[in-house]
Amino acid sequence: MKLLRFSTALIVAMHLLGVTAEAQEKKDPWAEARTVTLNSGDNKEVGTAKLLQIPNGVLVRLALTKAAPGAHAFHVHAVGKCEGPEFTTAGGHFNPMSKKHGLLNTGGSHTGDLPNVIVPDSGAVIDETVIPHVTLTAGDHTLADADGSALVLHAGPDDYTTDPTGNAGARMACGVIAPPQAAK
Repeated sequence: MKLLRFSTALIVAMHLLGVTAEAQEKKDPWAEARTVTLNSGDNKEVGTAKLLQIPNGVLVRLALTKAAPGAHAFHVHAVGKCEGPEFTTAGGHFNPMSKKHGLLNTGGSHTGDLPNVIVPDSGAVIDETVIPHVTLTAGDHTLADADGSALVLHAGPDDYTTDPTGNAGARMACGVIAPPQAAK
């Protein structure tokens, strides 16, 4: 299932970017991606996320190297501030359209609601997902506005329905998506 989602996300991203297999060999689209470092509450690196602007959203490649095994909710939070150990400074989920929480919510979900990440016993996994209808540049639904936003990995899985957090538990790792001027 995870391999299928990873492969599907990559194929969709390549198609949206207009990247053919031959063009991919000549130019790596990830070379221009933004990198976000996710740290634990005790300020130890858990992994990184690369964010790549695509025509209708942002493709996220999450590479965890030292995460706790199990299923974990992965969300975009509204404020680019990751003060540990609880990361409450990251605010609530990124929700510019004022929807309810949950990917299974019939009324639509928060823009920052992303699929759970399953971490094996090794603590290392690579996962990709697309955040539709957002941008890393100026404009509506930007993840990089004046106060930025944050990627947050939670202690437990998101149940995809419970508003406002999906019963995902504590925030165990956080990384800042900085505004453009701060990202350079």
